[in-house]
Amino acid sequence: MANPTVRSEDSVPLRVLVYSSDAATRDQVMRALGTRPHPDVAEIEYVEVATEPVVIRTMDAGGIDLAILDGEATPAGGMGIAKQLKDELDACPPIVVLVGRADDRWLADWSRAEAVVEHPIEPFRLAEAVVSLLRRA
Repeated sequence: MANPTVRSEDSVPLRVLVYSSDAATRDQVMRALGTRPHPDVAEIEYVEVATEPVVIRTMDAGGIDLAILDGEATPAGGMGIAKQLKDELDACPPIVVLVGRADDRWLADWSRAEAVVEHPIEPFRLAEAVVSLLRRA
């Protein structure tokens, strides 16, 4: 069986939701990953989201392969949103939570996010987490 994350000429881009109330954080995530973070992974198409209601509505609609949620976003943090999505969606895609402090990892574990990456965002660390999850998805 073919791996859907492996890139081919006619492959469909993977849809990655990036949530943060801060446009600079969303931009940093997308620039860190680029459109193709690894040769084995299909091209990425980003869905930028700035508010919790839009995250919920977009995830409910389906078609998202992975979500990156900013745990430092306000007024709704990514960890709480991750927990809600994991509790409410039957087929929730993998989630990466961005945390402000290493001590917040326990909360990210509580949220049932599959990966945690700390601010400031290190491109290689973020790409490693994202590629690993996309390969498993």
